[in-house]
Amino acid sequence: MKRIFEVDPWHVVSHELVPTDKRLQESMTSIGNGYMGMRGMFEEHYSNDTLKGIYIGGVWYPDKTRVGWWKNGYPDYFGKVINAVNFVKVNLTIDGDQVDLAKDDISDFMIDLDMHTGVLRRSFIVTKGEKRVQFQIDRFVSVAQKELFDVHYSVHNLSDEPVQVGFISQIDADVFNEDANYDEQFWQVLDKRHAVTGGSMVAETKPNDFGTPRFTLGMQMMHLTDFRGSNAPDTEKAVTNIFRGTLAPDETKNFEKRVVVVTSRDYPDMAALRAGMAKLAETVHAQTYDELLKAHVAVWAKRWELADVAIEGDDAAQQGIRFNLFQLFSTYYGEDKRLNLGPKGFTGEKYGGATYWDTEAFGVPFYLSLAKPKVTENLLEYRYNQLDGAFHNAKMQGLDGALFPMVTFNGIECHNEWEITFEEIHRNGSIAYAIYNYTRYTGDETYLKEKGIDVLTAISRFWADRVHFSERKQQYMIHGVTGPNEYENNVNNNWYTNFLARWTLQYTLASLKKVAATKRDSLKVSADELAKWQDIVDRMYFPHDDDLGIFVQNDTFLDKDLKPASSIPADQRPINQHWSWDHILRSPYIKQADVLQGIYYFMDHFTPEQKKANFDFYEPLTVHESSLSPAVHAILAADLHYEEKAVEMYQRTARLDLDNYNNDTVDGLHITSMTGSWLAIVQGFAGMRVRDGKLSFAPFAPKEWSHYQFHINFRGRLLKVDVDQKQTTVELVSGDALTIELNGEDVILKDKVMADTKA
Repeated sequence: MKRIFEVDPWHVVSHELVPTDKRLQESMTSIGNGYMGMRGMFEEHYSNDTLKGIYIGGVWYPDKTRVGWWKNGYPDYFGKVINAVNFVKVNLTIDGDQVDLAKDDISDFMIDLDMHTGVLRRSFIVTKGEKRVQFQIDRFVSVAQKELFDVHYSVHNLSDEPVQVGFISQIDADVFNEDANYDEQFWQVLDKRHAVTGGSMVAETKPNDFGTPRFTLGMQMMHLTDFRGSNAPDTEKAVTNIFRGTLAPDETKNFEKRVVVVTSRDYPDMAALRAGMAKLAETVHAQTYDELLKAHVAVWAKRWELADVAIEGDDAAQQGIRFNLFQLFSTYYGEDKRLNLGPKGFTGEKYGGATYWDTEAFGVPFYLSLAKPKVTENLLEYRYNQLDGAFHNAKMQGLDGALFPMVTFNGIECHNEWEITFEEIHRNGSIAYAIYNYTRYTGDETYLKEKGIDVLTAISRFWADRVHFSERKQQYMIHGVTGPNEYENNVNNNWYTNFLARWTLQYTLASLKKVAATKRDSLKVSADELAKWQDIVDRMYFPHDDDLGIFVQNDTFLDKDLKPASSIPADQRPINQHWSWDHILRSPYIKQADVLQGIYYFMDHFTPEQKKANFDFYEPLTVHESSLSPAVHAILAADLHYEEKAVEMYQRTARLDLDNYNNDTVDGLHITSMTGSWLAIVQGFAGMRVRDGKLSFAPFAPKEWSHYQFHINFRGRLLKVDVDQKQTTVELVSGDALTIELNGEDVILKDKVMADTKA
């Protein structure tokens, strides 16, 4: 745990520039608008360690998979988010000398991510000899005009003499991804144009050997300033504009850079792309800075009206939930159904792919409650549209049906770790569960009957082929898998995987009875196939220990040296950064919820005794080194009335990145797990469930909190839930009256209802 920012309800702010913490600082001050985003690196020159990352939604490259030895079925390429052309670059000069924020005398430093407005602010004073110049910088990517990046400088001469200030503004294609094979670069400049006060570049991703799309990026920069433009040198990979001017003592001048960014994802050809870029540039140029900023801030304000979770009594908890909500909405707000909730969003490039099973497991329930149903349906359709890729993935393993990828951009698996790629097949179950979750929450079976059933049938065919029948036990089994606990590989009969396989088959069998006859016919599910699925449901094997009263994580888990995680020396945590892989695999330590993930999905399927026995056994063995882990444990702990444990896990999920719990936030934020803090409050502390179409709450308030409040959407209604230490109030903000369950009792919600908060 390491905290480098001040605790503030609406701000992520620091007054220190520490080189060893620079990357951490950059990750946590990332901004985005769903279309594009960037880390909080400096526009200006900084010669120390930094990760300058700018990322565009849907733009990627297939880097050739390099493996040590032969394995049939291995993906041909590792799909990665690539660092975009650096269009934010602005180098500074004072009296002709370049400013280096790593080496120059910098004082009064401040960096502030204003989460309410979506603006990143910086300020500092540069001292060169007798000259002192103050810079105040505001940066945003507009949520009102998605193609717009804007950075605004206010420059104040604090010296007793005039000082010449220069701005060297660039669009620079000389960029790298840190993990690229052999330091390869991905961008080829097609065209550069520049005038004295502006310029443009069109660049394309280099050719690849895998037939995946190449992407074209168009960028046009404009500058609004009192500083004078001058001719700039022409270089191979950059478009440059230079502005200079003299500031009298105590004089202030402004410099603004606007960049319009378009991609070939939205235009059919180069001519259309250029025309679109020019039109957008014209639109943006016609507005003042204040107008552009006001429109951006207004959209963020509207988002917060619905999404904000207010907490009184714990500023750290308040900052944590708002930070996570801000980064989630900066990554994905549902406007573009071609995109998904990337594991790092626009904050880093550590993980490949545009989506993991995290979306279905943790993103779907979040967006169900905080966005229109169409947003979640878009997430489901994303998988439906990639069914062909899922068929391909299964075929690569010689299996029937569809295997949805662990990591993908287009439906085809593009991860480069075998244990993750083709052993961690439980993600198929989460794809099915998301359909069920959407249908259960909305009450709308249209998607299920028209498109979801195609996905369910394809997944069921995969499970039916992937199981094998044990003659000895007369039961079906699944061997050679990795469960959610990635600290065990190639195990037999992972309870969670077996459970989801059986459940998916059950759900598909039930759903097939609901669809139209013509639809059933189109799926070509035979009577023999249905009978086979039912037989698997009836005779699936599950490891269990009667003495402990637990579902056993896999066949051999109990043969391990079962010592609690508390016995690990503090200087060996996290274990993934201190132990060999062999040591980890042999240990009993669990990376994230595994058995408990299954219990979380189906809370009402298990008795209180079952939930308690499994939680009490597995949680002490869990090291929570996956960002997904704390939320599940917080919700289950709340369900079991382990309130201290629930609050502990909430703090961990809410401040995972802000406090760098797992010592890996330098690589970027854990975007998909950020839903966990919201889920921990709403499903955990407030006890929200949907049972038989009815919304249910059973709230408690953490002892440290005097009050918390949130909104949810549910079947055309907007509800506000307010919980303090004594009383819970549920208010119907809009929509028709409905019956809800509050603390185990049915009540009719017409305007507001109140009940005692659980002690």
